[in-house]
Amino acid sequence: MNQNRLIRVGIGFFLILLTSGCTTLHKSARYDQLQVENDYLRSLVKEMEAENTREQQRLNDLENAKRELEQRLQREIQSDQASLRMTARGLVVTFQDKIFFNSGQAEITEAGQETLGKVARVLNKDVPGSHVAIEGHTDNEPIKYSGWKSNWELSSARALAVLHDLIDGAEVAPERLSAVGYGEFAPVTDNSTVEGRRKNRRVEIVILPAESDPQRVAQTVQQAEVSVDTE
Repeated sequence: MNQNRLIRVGIGFFLILLTSGCTTLHKSARYDQLQVENDYLRSLVKEMEAENTREQQRLNDLENAKRELEQRLQREIQSDQASLRMTARGLVVTFQDKIFFNSGQAEITEAGQETLGKVARVLNKDVPGSHVAIEGHTDNEPIKYSGWKSNWELSSARALAVLHDLIDGAEVAPERLSAVGYGEFAPVTDNSTVEGRRKNRRVEIVILPAESDPQRVAQTVQQAEVSVDTE
């Protein structure tokens, strides 16, 4: 009897030790798992902080480019032919059509080429990593004498003319550029007045934050299209 009792006591003690060991192993494994998760979260925070720093630098570069363009385009800005504004998409430089084109035409004038040269110098010097979207716009007056099929064709041809001048005349890398024409369908004001139509006939050069890729350029175009739909 005593021997059997000792055996039972021994077995019980062994089970207690085994259970205690399993619990310790489980806690150790859980600790290791938490440590891995903690290390991952720390690395994620560092990555987010680094990205925030890069994003702030990109915004600073755009602000610097804006100040530089304001200096270079003083004459155009003072004559109400150009304006600059920071938007969610990037830095938007708006030019009235007459600074680049004669009425109904899509060939850039000498004065327009000079102005684009000023812009190109900033693109190449201050924001060399930025992609640039060029957008052509018209008023809602139907095409009568210039031979274009519609305002779509005119606005698209003008955007492409600016694109080619930046490449051929100012040596902006072509892979940085895209062009789109919106015709009369993205007005900034009412077309019912002469002044309103003048403001709507424009070319906009949108300078995107540096390190943007072609997908972001496409997103920029889509955002502009959405804004047109919701107006």
